[in-house]
Amino acid sequence: MTGILVTGSSRGIGAAIREQLEARCVRVIGHSTSGREEGEIAADFSDPPAPSMLWEEALRQADGEIDVLVNNAGLFEGIPLDTSDIEWLDAWEETLRINLTSAAQLSRFAVRHWQQRGVSGRIVHIASRAGHRGDSPAHWHYAAAKGGMLALHKTIARAYAGEGIYSFAVTPGFTDTSMAGDYLESRGGPGLLKDIPLGRVAEPEEIADIAVWCALDAPPSMTGATIDANGASYVR
Repeated sequence: MTGILVTGSSRGIGAAIREQLEARCVRVIGHSTSGREEGEIAADFSDPPAPSMLWEEALRQADGEIDVLVNNAGLFEGIPLDTSDIEWLDAWEETLRINLTSAAQLSRFAVRHWQQRGVSGRIVHIASRAGHRGDSPAHWHYAAAKGGMLALHKTIARAYAGEGIYSFAVTPGFTDTSMAGDYLESRGGPGLLKDIPLGRVAEPEEIADIAVWCALDAPPSMTGATIDANGASYVR
């Protein structure tokens, strides 16, 4: 049975990914900051040792074999440009640690795990449209973290494809989650939809469809690919 670690699996896109994987009889090791959901490992990525502790516990629960890592956990909180220097810097560092550094740590653990076992493995990064086109003035940190995640993804794909280690990225635009809902309301609510030719935001299940396909079905030749899902609001 394939063992998959999904970070941020308690709600939104992560919960949809977990549900779809389990529907395919995949063994999912879930994660959340609090660990309140049944069967999820608690790990607060604002704490530097947390990704390592999560990985070790996930390995224990998976009987020493994790085949796929889905880097989905994220923080999306705005910080005004004119706030105090220390508040702005604190927000920057926390967002990058949670959205990028933890993903890099877990990716490193996964790559080394597969190399040591001499097996193939896959990483799926849930990035963002913001990594391509940027975000609002209050979200420099979020856009920078997601842009960094895309660079991380491409580097992994190029470095380890020959060892059967594959990397895929998904870049959603606005998605109907509680995290995006707060942002939509703060930016004018329905008026923001004018920027989306599809006329609506994505559903978490749509993003999960893509992520699960990358985790289980995408051909190895697709390693390094980034799949956009933003209702044509940003077309590359």
